[in-house]
Amino acid sequence: MHYEEFIGTASARTGRAPEIAESLTHATLRVLAERLRGGETRDLASQLPKELQPDLIPPTQQAQRHEAQDFVRRVAEQAQVDEGEARKAVAAVLTTTREDITAGESEDIASQMARGLDVLMTGAQ
Repeated sequence: MHYEEFIGTASARTGRAPEIAESLTHATLRVLAERLRGGETRDLASQLPKELQPDLIPPTQQAQRHEAQDFVRRVAEQAQVDEGEARKAVAAVLTTTREDITAGESEDIASQMARGLDVLMTGAQ
């Protein structure tokens, strides 16, 4: 998927304008990068559009354990939106990400996600 298509899909899922969905996408991926370990950020970045790859550079060597609510709160802070909007954006971005990567990579990432976020990543209901 190309960058514009990725953002367009996230925009459609959030019901927000593309420029807002773009900000929410970058915030979600930056917080996701904080959460992943074992080279998963590098593996994920290699499967996403190049414009999203800088968001997946982890800020520290050690992964930070975020529960689902903490993850949403951090996205809300970074994107400067309320937590309700951030929750919807996280679901939209993680679903779009899952559709853009291999099944194996999706499973690897979901295995490192807090309960609640892993459900969004795998598309389970």
